[in-house]
Amino acid sequence: MSNPSPVSGPVHEALAGLALVDHHCHGVVTADPSPERFEALITESEAWPGSGITSFDSPVGVAIRRYCAPVLGLPRHTPAAEYLARRAELGWREVNRRFVSAAGTGVFCVDTGYTPDRLTTPAELADCAGGAATAYGVVRLESVAEAVADEGVEPGEYAAVFRAAAQAAVERPGTVAVKSVAAYRTGFDLDPGRPSDSDVTEAARRWLRTGEATTKTHRPKEDAPRLDDPVLMRHLLWTAVDLGLPLQLHTGFGDNDIRMHRVDPTHLTDWLHLTSGTIPVLLLHCWPYQRQAAYLATVFEQVYLDVGLTLHYVGPARARAILEEALEITPFRKLLYSSDAYGVAEFYQLGALAFRQGLAGLLQDRVNTDDLSLADALRIAAWTGRDNAFRVYGLPGRDPAPGNDRPDPAPDSDRG
Repeated sequence: MSNPSPVSGPVHEALAGLALVDHHCHGVVTADPSPERFEALITESEAWPGSGITSFDSPVGVAIRRYCAPVLGLPRHTPAAEYLARRAELGWREVNRRFVSAAGTGVFCVDTGYTPDRLTTPAELADCAGGAATAYGVVRLESVAEAVADEGVEPGEYAAVFRAAAQAAVERPGTVAVKSVAAYRTGFDLDPGRPSDSDVTEAARRWLRTGEATTKTHRPKEDAPRLDDPVLMRHLLWTAVDLGLPLQLHTGFGDNDIRMHRVDPTHLTDWLHLTSGTIPVLLLHCWPYQRQAAYLATVFEQVYLDVGLTLHYVGPARARAILEEALEITPFRKLLYSSDAYGVAEFYQLGALAFRQGLAGLLQDRVNTDDLSLADALRIAAWTGRDNAFRVYGLPGRDPAPGNDRPDPAPDSDRG
């Protein structure tokens, strides 16, 4: 075994100073959450009041008390009650400012399609970071489809109306990608082919019928039709191809709506063959399928991955292990950084810290054993934390990493 990397070194210093591109994230809450709501926001499960089980007694809860407490001016390992009291004392505006700015993120790509809480807008999120941070939008296509259904549409017109609504959504200034949560709704073990017009019309008829019992005026928002029809999900994914923007796909770890055996990304293999040469496909989060995602990124030019969300849940202590598995065979231009932070600003700081420490540790060890040159390690760090996202999303103002004067393989092919 190699000696563990030092707590500081050239790679650590480079990553510590790198303005990250968080290519997939959400807003943070704009109110002071109750202790119960805070516990619910730091877990993918339900909160279990009265059970004797608290979200703080978990890897992410321990990481918050260890790594986030000092940002609030508290000692490391502060008890949960003291942590929450200090958070309430500072107030949500100051808490959000401290944690989002501590992440050291320069660019945010924000999914605005999931809002059970009142969250910051992309612009408000960038303001939390201060300085010259920039935020872009990511359109969640299921939300577009559900809005179309909620407004009222005839089954035979659904495909055209959804396509027009999606096109209008991606034409909003600052939109850089679309996203699907097919993993939550149907899983990935779908027929890979593009559905026929008649199949889409019949599926729309079945789906829209679920909303006929109540009118749009009287139906509560939470009772709006939920897109979970396999044919319409296939139609949504093919519509994403037609729109031409990068497509983000939630993969693996999530709340208990997920059927984990159905969200292994290798179920997408045949669809990826059919869509080769079209749009970049970005597999989000991936745990426990980071190795399967790495395989797909290795054999399909259009596939990329991250291990966001995973990193703050495993904490800095295990982030390196997850990143090592993701990088076992992945081409270095294919791994991106994301936090998938939602709701609590702590996840911005914690996700960035886990990523920086985990990636720096594994790269520095490879430099120490002469497996990598320092120049290669610095290039991989900058690519992963920043430049790969600039390249895939075509973001303006790219700041090249050291060594980026080398030509990229298959330049400009990402946009399809």
